Amino acid sequence: MHPHLHTKNAMACSEVIAALEECHAQGFMHKAIGSCNGAKEKVNQCLKEERSKQQAENRAAAREKRDRIKAQQKELGL
Repeated sequence: MHPHLHTKNAMACSEVIAALEECHAQGFMHKAIGSCNGAKEKVNQCLKEERSKQQAENRAAAREKRDRIKAQQKELGL
């Protein structure tokens, strides 16, 4: 599996990642004929949702930091 699937950000998706790994373990032909496509789509959707949550948290933290800096600049008269 790809290294990025085993990070702390992907831990919420560990069940669907494990299902995909089990599907892939069944052999090359099983993967090649598309039997794992459903599991792969679930992994992609889960990772997308987790990424969206992280982006929202990052935006909120950046907004708070920006507001704090503006308030400090206003105090200093800049």
